[in-house]
Amino acid sequence: MINLNASEFDAKISEPDVVVLDVRTELEFNQSHIQNSINLNVLEDDFYLTTSGLDRSKNYALYCRSGKRSLDAGEVMADLGFKSLYNLSGGIIEWIESGRVVTSKAK
Repeated sequence: MINLNASEFDAKISEPDVVVLDVRTELEFNQSHIQNSINLNVLEDDFYLTTSGLDRSKNYALYCRSGKRSLDAGEVMADLGFKSLYNLSGGIIEWIESGRVVTSKAK
């Protein structure tokens, strides 16, 4: 897994074939998330099973609140054979502090 700062992560997720995974809870995701990200909560019991079904040929950019849970998620995915993994090292906190846009899920 390659750690990226907010600027590097922003550039990475604009590339084709990059899937953005928000590994926080559904509540956190609904409050704010990076546009076009998919929510897969690393703390859920089925995270391993869910991620095992993902396409291993794609690039995955992972983030959480501060970068810890996304590292954990990346370890799980690496164990499953995923090769192209990128982590937003400071999480969504760094993303927001760097002035980048987040969106929220309308209820």
